Parts: sequence; structure tokens; C-alpha cells
Amino acid sequence: MNLANKLTLARICLVPFFVLFMSLGGVLNTTFALIIFFVASITDFFDGHIARKQKTITSLGIFLDPLADKLLISSAFIYFVGIPYLKIAAWMVIVIVSREFLIAGLRSIAAYKNIIISADKSGKFKTTLQIVVIITTLTIIIINEAFFKYGNTPIGFLKFYNIGTYYYVISAVEKTPYWFTFFATVFTVFSGANYVFKYKNLLILK
Repeated sequence: MNLANKLTLARICLVPFFVLFMSLGGVLNTTFALIIFFVASITDFFDGHIARKQKTITSLGIFLDPLADKLLISSAFIYFVGIPYLKIAAWMVIVIVSREFLIAGLRSIAAYKNIIISADKSGKFKTTLQIVVIITTLTIIIINEAFFKYGNTPIGFLKFYNIGTYYYVISAVEKTPYWFTFFATVFTVFSGANYVFKYKNLLILK
């Protein structure tokens, strides 16, 4: 097994640890979850880069790479739905996960016909956007938990300033995960539609 595929497998192996630390909660555990997610995301860049540079792109790598992304990203978004103050709607996550099932099915049909569907630019940008949204949301969770633990309220130190600013900042922070996830969902739909349109001939029954 080449180095690129080993990195991809490592990303898959990091998913249970990410879920574990997210489930434990608290500032320290969520920080560990963020670090794990960040490291896993970095491997997503390096495995593809190494495979192209060393010319070791394989069918296994083409299969495992998007699978690793789906497991890591889907687990994060699914967990976020269970955190009320993030206000991330379940329908957004359902759309995101459904898109991944749809493209996975399309890839299965393509593989049956000896066709390999590699990630295109829209798919890569979609993954990057989702990673940015998840890292931002995890950072907000850590900040929120820190001020719950060390202050009186979320973003607690701001209460010593103008009360209007205090509520404005809290309101802005609370809306950030929702709107970031919303835009990620919109682009996820666009990316999925792009794949379906590009490979629509695979869906024609013969």
C-alpha cells in the first residue's frame, strides 16, 4: 500500500476518536476534537498531493479518499444538530448527507461500468468549504464552553461593555454556524447536481 493510501486510511481511523472527544464534551475534549479534525483535514490535502506527485493514483485511493471525507464531515455535521444553540437545522445535514449517498451510488454505477469518477473542482471546493464551516463551528463551541466554565454566560466577558453590543455580538456568533452551514448546503447541492449532469448517461437504463 502506497503512502497516499496510508494517509487516507489514517483519516478514516481518526473519525472514531473525533466522535469520542465530541461526545465527551467540555473545553479540553472539544479542543482535542478540533485538533483531530484539523489533522485529518490536512491528510486530505497531502494524500492527493502525494499521489499525484509520485504518480501512485490507484483505484483504491480514488474509492477511499471520498469515503474518508464523507465519514469525517458527515459525523461532524450530524453531531452539530444535537447542539441546540448552534441552531443548525436538521434538514441541512440531511441534504448534505443525502448528496454524499447520491454521489456514492453514482460512483458505484460507474465502477460497475469500469468508469472511475474522480473528484472535480466543484467537489473539491465543496469539501474545503465544509471543512472551513466545521472548524469555525468547533471554534465557536470551544469559546462558548470556555465562557460557560470560566465566566457567567457564553461570551461572558462582553457583558462588561455596552449591553447592546453584548447582545449584538452574541446574536452574531449564534447565527454564524447556521448561515455558514446554509451556504455550505447550497453549494453541496450545486456540486451534487454538477456530478449528476456530467455523468447523467450512467443513469440511463440499458
